[in-house]
Amino acid sequence: MTSANNSIPALLPRGKGHQFLLYGDSCSGVPGALHEKTFASVNAVVQRLEPQPDFVLFPGDEIIGLTPDPDALRAQWRYWLDTEMAWLDRAAIPMWHTTGNHTTYDLMSEAVFRAVLDLPDNGPPGQAGLSYFVRRGDLLMVFVNTLWSGLGGEGHVELAWLEATLREHGDARHKLVLGHHPVFPINGFTGTYQREIGHEYARPFWDILVNENVLAYLCSHILAFDVQAHRGVLQICTAGAGTAHRMPEGVEYLHCVQAALDEEGLRYQVLDVDGAVREKLEWPLRDPDPARWRELPLGEAEAPFSGRVESGDRIELRLVGQSAATDVASAQTIFTAFAPGSIAPFWLGFRGPRQTLTAIVGREPGRSPTYWFGPDLPAGDRFDIHVAICPDMGPGGLLYRHHDSPRWSSFTSATARGLDQLAWPRHWAIGHGQGGREDRAFRGAALSLLIA
Repeated sequence: MTSANNSIPALLPRGKGHQFLLYGDSCSGVPGALHEKTFASVNAVVQRLEPQPDFVLFPGDEIIGLTPDPDALRAQWRYWLDTEMAWLDRAAIPMWHTTGNHTTYDLMSEAVFRAVLDLPDNGPPGQAGLSYFVRRGDLLMVFVNTLWSGLGGEGHVELAWLEATLREHGDARHKLVLGHHPVFPINGFTGTYQREIGHEYARPFWDILVNENVLAYLCSHILAFDVQAHRGVLQICTAGAGTAHRMPEGVEYLHCVQAALDEEGLRYQVLDVDGAVREKLEWPLRDPDPARWRELPLGEAEAPFSGRVESGDRIELRLVGQSAATDVASAQTIFTAFAPGSIAPFWLGFRGPRQTLTAIVGREPGRSPTYWFGPDLPAGDRFDIHVAICPDMGPGGLLYRHHDSPRWSSFTSATARGLDQLAWPRHWAIGHGQGGREDRAFRGAALSLLIA
């Protein structure tokens, strides 16, 4: 399919496992239209993977769709499958799809989707060929329909069948759930029933994933690549398969995701149209060597690290103390990294009447900073919280977990940029801001900060 010197090495399982491709949102299917060329540029990279994937996952919006004419819709599907995807031997490398807002927007388009793709008929009542599951040895993949007409259309998702299916396959070592719409906002783009599933579904949906030990929810729809963790479960959004628009432009890029799954977990690499690896991750995060932990002194000191945190590295902090016993809404510093004469590019502490763990990140002088929000702390409570800085995870790469839980969650933010380009200065202040002990001083007790 491709010459050896032009090949891209695929990540492979470390022993027994699965190697697959994930990409979505090409919105093509019309000869000579806007997205045909961009989709082809991504497929050219896919064809360079060596070895080729065991299977392909496409979480929706293959074609531009959104037409009332069933013949035109079927013609788009035929062009997409028989011409644009003709390079893929689907008998040898199966491809599974989710519904999408460009492809299943009414009863007619649902019927065309069922007929053209002929997906497994093992979903909930009324959703044959729209929701389904696939079992491949120790891997379970559940494909949910986030816009079934029978529930109200876009943003609505059936939960009882999802939970029952995951429980029925509780023996699966690996569990992936796929749907078109994200559950959590991406890059600050938010809107119930349109940019995410309906907000009334989000908590119970995610509770099911957490309770049934799902590894990741794979989705698309928002034209970006994004990964974030919530209570130990990843949300991976890939919508760069060819749609020529980006959210936002100048930051996101066309891409595909090649992944490997094995007994140690998930690894992926995000490839752009030049075949370059732009982002990557190994999950779950491994605990640092206990011998690396060291406590930092309160007050101002030389930073334990400076410059940029390199790809593949991560910094882990452990915050221990007791929150303020009385109502304190003013900002309280855990630590801040700063250079004399400029506003600190990184601040971590508590803000607001709920004492919310907050990070404030300023990348450029004269530009407003971005805010990242973690858990609220009850007044007077002991806390023991780990914070991880993972530059390879983009905006989702600032994470926290409580010391007694292994489940990481990403801080909530409304930015499209992570911490990979942040230049850490050589000065830190712990327990107060950069201006002295009364500037944003910590108002609780027994504060200590450890780093690994």
